[in-house]
Amino acid sequence: MSLSVDAILHESTIYGRREKLRRMTDGLELGDVYGATIERIKAQSGDKSRLGMAALMWISRAERPLQADELCHALGVKLGSTDFSTDNVPLISTLVRCCQGLITVDKEASTVRLIHFTLQEHLSTHPDVFSSPHSAMAEICLTFLSSRQVKALSTGPSPDTQNTPFLTYCSVYWGVHAKKELSDCAKSLAVELLKKNYCEVSTRLLLERVPNVDLWRLCSYSPFNGLHCASFFGIVEVVATLIEMECYDVNEGDFMGCTPLAWAARSGHKEVVKILVGQGKVNPDVRDDSGRTPLSHAAGGGSEGVVKLLFEREEVNPDQPDKRGRTPLSYAAGSGYEGVAKLLLKREEVNPNVTDNDGKTPLLYAARGGYEMVVKLLLEWEGQSRRKRLLWLDTTLACR
Repeated sequence: MSLSVDAILHESTIYGRREKLRRMTDGLELGDVYGATIERIKAQSGDKSRLGMAALMWISRAERPLQADELCHALGVKLGSTDFSTDNVPLISTLVRCCQGLITVDKEASTVRLIHFTLQEHLSTHPDVFSSPHSAMAEICLTFLSSRQVKALSTGPSPDTQNTPFLTYCSVYWGVHAKKELSDCAKSLAVELLKKNYCEVSTRLLLERVPNVDLWRLCSYSPFNGLHCASFFGIVEVVATLIEMECYDVNEGDFMGCTPLAWAARSGHKEVVKILVGQGKVNPDVRDDSGRTPLSHAAGGGSEGVVKLLFEREEVNPDQPDKRGRTPLSYAAGSGYEGVAKLLLKREEVNPNVTDNDGKTPLLYAARGGYEMVVKLLLEWEGQSRRKRLLWLDTTLACR
């Protein structure tokens, strides 16, 4: 690594150089080298300092490895602008130079990465290197999604996204960054983007990465709207603002019949579920097109906190089967969620022996999945009286 060579050559004696090499090999002085290099990046003239630090931020804080063109386009977004100009996109070679040797391009994968895993550790243990990185990244993503160029893609019959390599990352991860850290600017951008029907191209790019989503049903007359999107990501402040503004019907189903509550429950976002359930007009037991309720989604996702919140509403049916005949307990057992199974078994209405349309019980799903603890739970449940069952469950839940 050129940084190490430079540091070693700064020593004036052979002994000093050998000692420096030994210490750097042991990782004892790499932090000093990284810190000094970052200071040199900051001291660069013109726009080089901004580009270098921004590139380091994106590479070290991104939710997945970035392609070179994705990184370049991210750094070409200008906050406050409704236009995205490719003339503002820097070259990857420029970014490499601005980072003073701290980043490199993996030619085989075309991804950009930090020069060494110890640099990631250094940046993780020095959070002050970047100021509110996730908010800054959310702001960039939202600015890009709000641009005239991206909006134009949604109006075409078959949009071509080849010239917008940053679009997929923005669509899939803007909400992840915003949930981690939400500035006033990011919140304002998100609300502005979501208070109208969410961009169909971005919706498709997001939801094609979500399991069990029938994208062929996605259409303009029954969309995945802004409140669905904010609930999916679990961004409490944005959900609360959209509800307050009355932008959407809180019980509106999307192209699969999923309400905002169903998306929040499915994703395990307890605080968003709390907000939605707190709305007196929200139906907590509404079924989507497959017959699943928010409780069913929460149980299948192992969200104990969400299950407890939904149980606070009397109208929630804890044993409601979907169109396949599967109950919340069936989904919890089939995914190995022992804690959720215990919560469901405490409800008198829940029948652990109910069979679905294929004749399968929760016990069979647990056994086929190899979930030994859930199998044991269901078998022990069968061998006890109702009173002993409740006492036993209270004891085991208290021990969690």
